[in-house]
Amino acid sequence: MGNQIDFKPKEPRGNKDFIVEQLGFNDEQLTAFKEKSKGHHKIIIGLSDDVRVLKDQLFEKLSEKNVSESSIDSITSLISLKEKEKAKEVFYHFRMIQELSNDEQKEKFKMLIVDALHQGDQGRMPPPPREGEGHIPPPRQND
Repeated sequence: MGNQIDFKPKEPRGNKDFIVEQLGFNDEQLTAFKEKSKGHHKIIIGLSDDVRVLKDQLFEKLSEKNVSESSIDSITSLISLKEKEKAKEVFYHFRMIQELSNDEQKEKFKMLIVDALHQGDQGRMPPPPREGEGHIPPPRQND
């Protein structure tokens, strides 16, 4: 289904250039970065596409009268595996950038990552409850 709401943040095309520019990579570092980064973007896009397809499959189940818990568990487990692969790919990509960096660049990189993580959290968090309202979690189903 093409109507699925996708909550993944869109990565601007210039993100890798932004990091390299902010760190002030020299020509040698830049060459190594470009060589070691080959395929990273394609891997991330592929994994994101896989997650989108799996989420479509999951939410198509909403219209089914009888849905087995094992079917939902299976799809959500596959989504988790793909998200895990994405997180590991990003981690090792960032580790590579850090390894290419000198000590001064490593400190700057650390701050860029912290800022990026905090920005990402702000985009995904629900608004705080209004005065007098508390969050009431949905009831859990007993299996």
